[in-house]
Amino acid sequence: MFINHAYAADTPPTDLMSFLPFIIIFVLFYFMLIRPQMKQAKAHKLMIESLKKDDEVVTNGGVLGKVVKIKDQFVTLEITTGTQMHIQKQSIQTLLPKGTIKSI
Repeated sequence: MFINHAYAADTPPTDLMSFLPFIIIFVLFYFMLIRPQMKQAKAHKLMIESLKKDDEVVTNGGVLGKVVKIKDQFVTLEITTGTQMHIQKQSIQTLLPKGTIKSI
């Protein structure tokens, strides 16, 4: 009266069907996280490689300056007249339009 009947289980899902959710999650991660991050890193690398003298930039720390010298790994920024600062190229975040410093 209180005992349920045991029935045979349906056929187990195939191996592909059991991995299908993982495959879908990986594809979503690729298109939503990995691919945009790779695109952004590529754009940053191109911006760093295209730096030249007298470009106005902002560093990751928020320092605004004009490029005075460029070496392999380091850049010299002029923050104010007569004040220069050596930073790594990778710490440059944004390349600003010409005349931005004077307009501030």
